Amino acid sequence: MSPANHQAQSQPSHAPELRAAARTLGRRRFLTVTGAAAALAFSVNLPTAGTASAAELDAAQLTADPFTLGVASGDPQSDSVLLWTRLAPVPYQADSGLPAKRVDVSWELALDERFRRVVRRGRATAHPEFHHTVHVEVDHLAPGHVYYYRFRAGRWVSPAGRTRTAPARHSRAADLTFGVVSCQKYDEGYYTAYKHLAQEDVDVVFHLGDYLYEYAVNATGGSRAYPAGTLPALFNHETVTLEDYRLRYALYKSDPDLRAAHAAHPFIVTWDDHETENNYADEKPENSVPPEEFLIRRAAAYRAYWENMPLRRPQLPDGADLKLYRRLHWGRLAQFDVLDTRQYRSNQAYGDGWQFPGPESEDPGRTLTGDAQERWLVNGWHRSDALWNVVPQQVTFSQRYNMTTTPSKVSMDSWDGYPASRERVLAGAQAAGIENLMVLTGDVHVSYAFDIKRDFSDPGSRTLGTEIVTTSVTSGRDGSEKPSNWDTLMTANPHLKFFNGRRGYATVSLGRQLARADFKTVSHVTTEGAPLTTAASFVTEVGEPGLKPA
Repeated sequence: MSPANHQAQSQPSHAPELRAAARTLGRRRFLTVTGAAAALAFSVNLPTAGTASAAELDAAQLTADPFTLGVASGDPQSDSVLLWTRLAPVPYQADSGLPAKRVDVSWELALDERFRRVVRRGRATAHPEFHHTVHVEVDHLAPGHVYYYRFRAGRWVSPAGRTRTAPARHSRAADLTFGVVSCQKYDEGYYTAYKHLAQEDVDVVFHLGDYLYEYAVNATGGSRAYPAGTLPALFNHETVTLEDYRLRYALYKSDPDLRAAHAAHPFIVTWDDHETENNYADEKPENSVPPEEFLIRRAAAYRAYWENMPLRRPQLPDGADLKLYRRLHWGRLAQFDVLDTRQYRSNQAYGDGWQFPGPESEDPGRTLTGDAQERWLVNGWHRSDALWNVVPQQVTFSQRYNMTTTPSKVSMDSWDGYPASRERVLAGAQAAGIENLMVLTGDVHVSYAFDIKRDFSDPGSRTLGTEIVTTSVTSGRDGSEKPSNWDTLMTANPHLKFFNGRRGYATVSLGRQLARADFKTVSHVTTEGAPLTTAASFVTEVGEPGLKPA
């Protein structure tokens, strides 16, 4: 979603020779041609032996703390965890205060937070090609265990992180609690929600997109109202280049509350649009930039995303492509099918925005997921042995009218703009016999709780599942408990059971009899210190989809 007050800023551009090469080679091929890829510095395989034998920086020479951006873990499996950090002694500098040399980093994993019972340790290389980020996949671990981890470079030791493995793949896991977050525009507020989330007793956190925003951030941090000159001018333009995106992640990860949440819980992440550009669709940018040039930007954004997120090697980008959709399990309690509704979608119908549906949006050939991802999702349901089938994704899945009369306008950027795609997914869930379907959503900066209807035009239609929409962490600033369109949306959408416009997050607890969703909000984010409130709680019972007040 594009902030209403967004104004164009002067921005850096790609080198003229790269733009010319993009036009000459054309679209995707530009980023798969060896010479062009090398010129872009998007060599997306692990550094070669020749690179690894290049100059090494003796970590003993590090004179400042390189762990300023904290630690993170992600994508827990039953026998494996992914650990992340990035070396950045001077994070607001393009080179992070490090020379273009590889740095040796050690890590250890323990059963206790004092690291008296270390169970695994090893070494990894922070390569300059990956902006000195470190991704360590630690295998051969016990299922269903909590672990503590930390890194060391020279005399510097990172903050400790806490992570966990999933239960054994086919075990009868009893319960799971997870957090759900999205949309954290740095300059629209403080990350108070993350401060509270770091203290929650959750097993994992799902981040559903808009981890960063591409728009300019001024020297006072916008709504954070820092003293003049607090932030350097290099943030005061839209992100376009690889250097821009890398620096923007540094800004976001410099926030102590975000770092605390990452250190406290493993994250499972997926992106939406702002990690690249507002409302882009596959190769098509929001504005009138040639698609081949936009793909250079997309490659930069995807590269920086992988570098800065706790993602595994299968998600390593290939030029302008990154296969982010993936499947995780929590024993036989839950299967998580993490979607990417941005990279493969058809262009938004009718010029995007809120429009009346019509032949263009209702074209049966249109897709939000792309054909391959759609088949992967439905086929995965047919093979699922999970009690709960959960779909973490980005944009509102359920029908959402913004008028009490019909026809009503709908959002062309959400599943409403791709009704044939939604119908195929719902038909696939029904054919697979999925009884306990839950969709997790971000994007819209409000909390919603929906019953997913087989036919949204018929309130008496069968309920196939539930949709939990988390509000933003900061995007939209403080918000309000009842936005101005509250009455309209609640009246126009009888399957909408809850609507709140404050900032915050959601927690969901899955059990063998029911699931419980708690919508948690803070009263303000433009100043610090807001307490946490549970705005509403709902349950949905196993075998009886539909939300009921808890």
